[in-house]
Amino acid sequence: MKKEVGGMAQAVIDGAVLTCSFGTVPCTLRVTSQQMCQACGKPVATIQDMAGKTNISGFAMCTSLANPQVASATAAALGVLTPQPCNCMAAAPWMNPGKAPLVKKVPCLRSDAKLMCMNGMGVITITAPGQFKVNV
Repeated sequence: MKKEVGGMAQAVIDGAVLTCSFGTVPCTLRVTSQQMCQACGKPVATIQDMAGKTNISGFAMCTSLANPQVASATAAALGVLTPQPCNCMAAAPWMNPGKAPLVKKVPCLRSDAKLMCMNGMGVITITAPGQFKVNV
């Protein structure tokens, strides 16, 4: 899916699809930071919607050797990569590459933003923002 329409990023909304560079399946974003500002009938995400299990359900299995559980399981399997359950842990809020409107004094989440997982050093990106009508 396109991340930009007409050269602009889109506002990300509840139910957006996320992927992790070391995850085995995509997951959806759950917006909990605010409920007042909406696009297409759903809450707009902010850079604070980053908590594992609360906002990001997980990407099934982690394949990163930087993840201690994956490294341990792989060592026990004599070097055969052994993915382990994803336990997404954001290192910091989402990183928007440009300015975004504020929602409750917090930048809304852009479709071209990235989030770093400190558990497996994966890069989380937005595959589908959930809507393509509202640009930021």
